[in-house]
Amino acid sequence: MKTFENSDGFKVIQQWMADKGIAPFKFQTDTWQKFGSGYSGMVIAPTGFGKTFSVFLALVSDFMNHPQHYKKGLKMIWITPLRSLSKDIAKAMQEAMDEIGLDWTVGVRNGDTDQKVKQQQVRNMPEILVVTPESLHLLLGQKNHMRFFQDTKCIAVDEWHELLGSKRGVMVELGISQLRKYVPKIKIWGITATIGNLDEAMDVLIPYDIKKTKITAKEHKKIDILPVIPDELDILPWAGHLGAKLADKIVPIILGSKSTIVFTNTRSQSEMWYQLLLDAYPDFAGQIAIHHSSIDAHLRIWIEENLSAGKLKAVVSTSSLDLGIDFKPVDTVIQIGSAKGVARFLQRAGRSGHSPFETSKIYCVPTHSLELIEVAALKEAVKQKVIEPREPQVLCFDVLVQFLMTLAVGDGFYPEETYERIKKVFAFQEMTTKEWKSILDFLTIGGSVLKSYEEFHKIVIMEDGLYKVTSRKIAMLHRMNMGVIVSDAMLKVKFISGGYIGMVEEYFISKLKKEEKFILAGRTLEVAMIKDMTVYVRAAKGRAIAPSYLGGRLPLSSNLGHFLREKLSHALNPKASEKELKFLHPLLTSQEKNSHIPKEDEFLTELIKNREGYHLFMYPFEGRLVHEVMAALIAYRISKLAPISFSMAMNDYGFELFSDKEIPLNEDHLHKILSRDNLMNDVIASINSAEMARRKFRDIAVISGMVIQNYAGKQRSNKSLQSSAGLIFKVLEDHDPNHFLVRQAYTEVFNMQLQEQRLVEAFKRIEKSKIILKYSNTFTPLSFPIKVDSLRQTLSSESLDTRIKRMVEQARKKGF
Repeated sequence: MKTFENSDGFKVIQQWMADKGIAPFKFQTDTWQKFGSGYSGMVIAPTGFGKTFSVFLALVSDFMNHPQHYKKGLKMIWITPLRSLSKDIAKAMQEAMDEIGLDWTVGVRNGDTDQKVKQQQVRNMPEILVVTPESLHLLLGQKNHMRFFQDTKCIAVDEWHELLGSKRGVMVELGISQLRKYVPKIKIWGITATIGNLDEAMDVLIPYDIKKTKITAKEHKKIDILPVIPDELDILPWAGHLGAKLADKIVPIILGSKSTIVFTNTRSQSEMWYQLLLDAYPDFAGQIAIHHSSIDAHLRIWIEENLSAGKLKAVVSTSSLDLGIDFKPVDTVIQIGSAKGVARFLQRAGRSGHSPFETSKIYCVPTHSLELIEVAALKEAVKQKVIEPREPQVLCFDVLVQFLMTLAVGDGFYPEETYERIKKVFAFQEMTTKEWKSILDFLTIGGSVLKSYEEFHKIVIMEDGLYKVTSRKIAMLHRMNMGVIVSDAMLKVKFISGGYIGMVEEYFISKLKKEEKFILAGRTLEVAMIKDMTVYVRAAKGRAIAPSYLGGRLPLSSNLGHFLREKLSHALNPKASEKELKFLHPLLTSQEKNSHIPKEDEFLTELIKNREGYHLFMYPFEGRLVHEVMAALIAYRISKLAPISFSMAMNDYGFELFSDKEIPLNEDHLHKILSRDNLMNDVIASINSAEMARRKFRDIAVISGMVIQNYAGKQRSNKSLQSSAGLIFKVLEDHDPNHFLVRQAYTEVFNMQLQEQRLVEAFKRIEKSKIILKYSNTFTPLSFPIKVDSLRQTLSSESLDTRIKRMVEQARKKGF
């Protein structure tokens, strides 16, 4: 009997790799073997080790061993989260097949694909189709679409860790369930980098009772984490302040590398750093570029190709280049500010030293001195291999409603059979028959409340019980609005003289006046006029503001928060050998002298009184999102002791409550306001949860098709979407408060915005901690960055600089 190693497929692939001077890794051959034995599964391997080839070549090998089992047509669907990856993956696969001698073609289908190519694919599908989750659903919405898939052998989901935990992940789960209807024996393979809940990740992707396996690469990527340390230390640190000073240190790193990606956490930060690097080294003009999701797609593709070809020295990027694949190596990665999470940091580090045995080099550039503690915390987390889990989303009824509409627009669906199938999907295992009936009512007559509105009567029940969309207009609108990424309304940015630059959010532009200047794609632009969702601009010079985007700052992960508290706790220990902590020694000594450095089992609160008024600072180290909720909660609990109002500010380390009245707090009160008793009731009382749910409902209403965002050639403004969704929310709240989409809005507020689980865990920890209350008459090194963040909201950059200099001077006079 032939062993797998003696099989034709294995020999051909091994020979092809040998001609390239490489040999397969064990995890790759294990995948090929398991695939050939009828298994589905998940491959876990570091970036740069050929995860793509593990699953893709498994199909090629199986075909060569059993050509009689394969018919002409689509053999594999390859789902990728980012459009920018599709072209590279397809190119690498096509090259491999041409060299191996297979006459297969690889097609790409996503929002950037030319209409002619799409029509050609419908007539004659390629052997392998690379799609995004949205493109797969659009295929399922076509008439007679079953013909595309009837001979498909495998659906592969790339970068599953990126999709898991998002509504796009739920789209993938539903897409797989539909393909299993057409091809019950279809193999499901996921490809992922390491995450903290691998078993659960596999159960979400493959919840079915079929042969499945988890294949983990034994190889590990070596990572060098190199902090870029400033020449001098600011005892009072503040965010953004180190940028200009450290740009000079980054220039030689870029010059010393063939190619570099400079990662920033936000689009506005990427625009700022692009300018800083050009100012620090003007010869970079034409050698560096900027890459984020609001830049024109043609320009992004040009940048990716030129970085690959070695024509660009560096690219300043947001997470739009996070998900590297194995064919775009760069020498060096620079991370500006903290990556805020271990998984994201490893993903970005893996973009450098792309050949498996090279060491990945990542330089960490702090935006203020305290971020160096985060570098030390990251090193510890990487050393201990502690990586965050990705929590899967469940009961996303808006996604389910959209999916059922997709089926109804295509060939229609029968409710009983569809219900049985959807109940097996991980996200909907807890769905009740009552909820299912409400969804069907909603799709056919708009539910009990909206039944008198004709536009909500979308699906017609045919004589044989088939649920189908018969209106061409409803079908067209559904196809135009499919997807679950609801961004703020985006406005195109064009030169008055012609030429498209990119997109900005309506929310940012609405705050600009005519002739004000902003930066986009590294250019300084002046607003000329706004017409039909387009901002017309002229090229300009001088001071300009970088667009802020609502997708704002990344919050600190709970794992990193844990290591941060641990590092800080031992920071002044004479045995602490990390160079980051040694450099910070004067700052930490000053914190200890003027206040306190909390140990792991302590919780620090500072009360600071100065000329402006009274400041209360607390330091949970739980990340900005959790602190936003905690600040509102603590303010509410203090106001129950005595009537007082506060303004609030927060960063990833802590939060501030500021009042012009004295804050009525002593140690007894502190224990009371930091108690876990009645926690979520007080949270609901302290924030306007109905308003938060109303805002969240806008996205749910768009995804479920209650509110239409895009019409032919037109996109509705954010204001108009918000008011339409707000009206429907109010009607449902008044007449059907238990409506499944209203309940979903509240659940999302609790799980995502209020971070309920993490909040409860934080309070459990605080309850066990020793609470330390310190008084001061000046800002401390821990409180200063939070204060500056709050001033930034209200002052222009010039007056902010003046104000900070004055505050630093006052602190020095008081002995800092």
